[in-house]
Amino acid sequence: MNVRRAPHRSRRSRDDAGRAPRGVAAGFDVAALRGQFPILARTMRGAPLAYLDNASTSQKPQLVIDAEAHFYETLNANIHRGVYELSEQATAAYVGAHEAVARFIGAEGPEEIIFTRNATEGINLIVWTWGLAHLQTGGRVLLTAMEHHSNIVPWQTIARGDHATIDWVELTPDGELDLDDLDRKLALKPKIVSVTHVSNVLGTVNPIAEITRRAHAVGAVVVVDAAQSVSRLLVNVQELDVDFLVFSGHKMYGPTGVGVVYGKRKHLDAMGPFLTGGDMVKTVTRQRATWNDLPWKFEAGTPNIAGGVALGETVRFLEDIGMENIWAHERELVNYALPKLQAVPGLRLIGPISPISPIGPIGSLRAGVFSFVLDSIHSHDLASFLDERGIAIRGGHHCAQPLLATLGLTECARASVGVYTTPEEVDQLVSALDDARKALT
Repeated sequence: MNVRRAPHRSRRSRDDAGRAPRGVAAGFDVAALRGQFPILARTMRGAPLAYLDNASTSQKPQLVIDAEAHFYETLNANIHRGVYELSEQATAAYVGAHEAVARFIGAEGPEEIIFTRNATEGINLIVWTWGLAHLQTGGRVLLTAMEHHSNIVPWQTIARGDHATIDWVELTPDGELDLDDLDRKLALKPKIVSVTHVSNVLGTVNPIAEITRRAHAVGAVVVVDAAQSVSRLLVNVQELDVDFLVFSGHKMYGPTGVGVVYGKRKHLDAMGPFLTGGDMVKTVTRQRATWNDLPWKFEAGTPNIAGGVALGETVRFLEDIGMENIWAHERELVNYALPKLQAVPGLRLIGPISPISPIGPIGSLRAGVFSFVLDSIHSHDLASFLDERGIAIRGGHHCAQPLLATLGLTECARASVGVYTTPEEVDQLVSALDDARKALT
């Protein structure tokens, strides 16, 4: 493909104590980076767009947009089966995307990388393959009180009847996981622990390596929802030692309609397919079929080839910036935004409120996801008020109704940052919130 490839960079991960990456390069230029995102040049209702809904979906750099368009313009053909050159080139680009993702998250190889439509489909894949095989005769599933619906409803569905029991790890008053409660629930010997890496409401960064160590000690398999973390933090699946990990392209500056399941090869080899039909088979007779090699056993039918190729460009884009730089930028924004938001009269932040130190335990880290309530203003009214000023935030339950119920809420507002967010946009948000308080209460 004739699109710019980001140079390969070594991906130094957090150390065994779960510390944030250091050695941040000085060349992170937010203004220049913003120029790569064409949508940020838009005005909304006469005001410059301040896009602060990145936890829902992120914007796309021109590089990723071009990659998808370039595939359709020059490489469009079906993959795997064609013996003509165009099909072989398309296949090579699609396989190359699996290789890029494997490198990005530290997998042993592309065989451990399955492309899906999104993280939700990825969790369903795990539930209805590994889960169905291991929970049919009962067993316990351990979730946490901060999970997204996508990491709740599939497990609830398979647990109906006598198939499984779901237990929950509760939260501390600071909005972090109660690790003492984790130990109490692990003593019940769950077969699987499924946990979010970064809460899409609280911004809490969970200590996945430690959770995995404790879960494995009781024989549990660990699934991680990394939809909110892979765009922010260095994620190395081998160092975290997780069994499965899922994420979506659209939340990490990539295309919609493509997501990823990582699985340890020993699990993927033993699992049956999720969907059946074309391309996931090796042979088919009138009586039976045999399955294709990994990862194609789990990719039935014609996939989102162009989206997969563009996802490969997405991870190269992130590697080019450097995940250390991305996290350093987010850390600075968090430390800038927290006192500003706390100073807004009538505003109550939800989740950890301590500043992030440059180097600190992963359990005390906080991502740039700021959920809050402002006096008695409904979050939808608040989001509409901000929209009039060109500011995009999210209002509602954020697909986390059990979490909000735990907090005594039914809805809240949420602002979330990205690589292109500036301190000036934080100031714009804070000023508009103060105006909203005066106008709507």
